[in-house]
Amino acid sequence: MKLVEIAEANATLAEYASTLAEEAVIITNNGQPIAALVALDNVDMETISLSTNPKFIELIERSRSRRRSEGGISSKDMRRKLGLSET
Repeated sequence: MKLVEIAEANATLAEYASTLAEEAVIITNNGQPIAALVALDNVDMETISLSTNPKFIELIERSRSRRRSEGGISSKDMRRKLGLSET
């Protein structure tokens, strides 16, 4: 992992990105991390977009909380409810 203080970050984004296969680049401000450049493997744009969308993350957390408190439905029961094959 390479730490770069934002005030001293003079390389281009392309230069920082070219080293990501070797190590992540963490941008800091007064020693505190504020951003990270990391290599992405086997990820599509939709996944990145959803995983950084606060509204989507809130929806998932709300759903998980509801499942914990109220329980859920098995995939077998859901398939039956939707009239789908159980295999």
